[in-house]
Amino acid sequence: MQKSRYSADRNVQAYYFVCDAPIAQIVSVVGDFNKWNPSLHRMEKTPGGTWSKRIELRHGHHRYAFMVDGDLRLDPTAMGITKDDRGRRVSIVPIS
Repeated sequence: MQKSRYSADRNVQAYYFVCDAPIAQIVSVVGDFNKWNPSLHRMEKTPGGTWSKRIELRHGHHRYAFMVDGDLRLDPTAMGITKDDRGRRVSIVPIS
């Protein structure tokens, strides 16, 4: 069955991820939207020491975390916490 062009599954919204890690060397956003691959969404460091990345996400709930110098880190500003498929605690963001 073909989805309507107005279906919620077709809705895409830009979301800005921000991570406070002033002494980090490499920070990425990993999540179910990029198969937890740290190379796909590397963040850019701002002069103030925070890292940011704009990602277009589809409607729904997305599990994610920050990969900071190789360590998985929760987002303290996330809407909630859940577990990924490996049982690790990760953040969650709703997109509508």
